Amino acid sequence: MSNKLKIALPKGSLQNPTIALLEKAGYNVYLSDRGLRPSSDDSELDIYLIRAQEIARYIDSGFIDCGITGLDWAYENRANIVDLAELPYSRATVRPTKWVLVVPEDSPVQSVQDLEGKRIATEGVGITERYLEEKGVNAEVEFSWGATEVKVPDLVDAIVDVTETGSSIRANKLRIVDTLLTSFPHFYSSPEAQEDEFKKNKMANIVLMLKAALEARDKVGLKMNLPEKSLQNVLEALPSLRRPTISQLAEEGWVAVETVIEESIARQIIPTLKDLGAEGIIEYPLNKLVH
Repeated sequence: MSNKLKIALPKGSLQNPTIALLEKAGYNVYLSDRGLRPSSDDSELDIYLIRAQEIARYIDSGFIDCGITGLDWAYENRANIVDLAELPYSRATVRPTKWVLVVPEDSPVQSVQDLEGKRIATEGVGITERYLEEKGVNAEVEFSWGATEVKVPDLVDAIVDVTETGSSIRANKLRIVDTLLTSFPHFYSSPEAQEDEFKKNKMANIVLMLKAALEARDKVGLKMNLPEKSLQNVLEALPSLRRPTISQLAEEGWVAVETVIEESIARQIIPTLKDLGAEGIIEYPLNKLVH
């Protein structure tokens, strides 16, 4: 149907962060205990819950109009899809996912060139083969279904695995030799969906709201009243994203100031503002921020 947008969301470790981001962007997604077809409060969305590794392929083939999956899996599948936006969030932190070449701490391997003729295990076979080709190294790459860390050094000479913090790698007494790829989730569209006016506009609106939700992350709004004579000192103290909004109050000689700041500095700046004469200081959370 032309008034339905087929969108794929990643099942697995990115599932909950993705649904939380959509909710903050204004799209409520409802999951059943076992279902892979979530519902939504937006009747124009037809939602599929699919493994992140497969989403780019389904978009490429035209079965799905669009979806959210990692840059790494689009790269892995060499998918012919349209990249509409990078969405900088991840599974456990705000850090990107990194695909890293890893060996045991005591391995003699110091660079990828030392793996000539050796064996590497990974879930990202395409990512690894393209990396080796770029480096001019011939090595055997085998697919790993998981628990890749336990395969070195007894079964393979090295692994290529995913990390955000590196804590699992260190815990398993492994060492990173090189980083192959850095990846955040992206919002992708099929080329065919871009030709449909309804779908193109719908995707543009979703991307706008997702980016607005991410932009508002870790930021708060700040409002206050102050004597007009203190305005310049307050403006110099405020680390505003843009010039603050200033409006005249009914009481002569007083103004209202409103701005957006990083939440982490609010506890430092509010006492300063108070000392500069500000009154009625209000800090409030933000859901979306559109520039």
